Amino acid sequence: MKKITITYCKPCGYLARAQNAAIAIKKSFDATAELIPGKGGIYEVALDGIVVAKKSKSGFPGESDVLAALSPHFVTTI
Repeated sequence: MKKITITYCKPCGYLARAQNAAIAIKKSFDATAELIPGKGGIYEVALDGIVVAKKSKSGFPGESDVLAALSPHFVTTI
């Protein structure tokens, strides 16, 4: 089973953003993302310990960016 984590800056107020990403992940892949509080402005989405999306100087990855980064790692059946 794949492990998805979202590490977010608690003092910065990024919890709601992390929760919304976790909901989108659940809906799209039926996978649960573990929310990990951090500090220092961090916002990273990791799959099995490898960061696939993160906050940069240009801003936050949107939910669609997070899903696009994760989608190659999930097989969908029709």
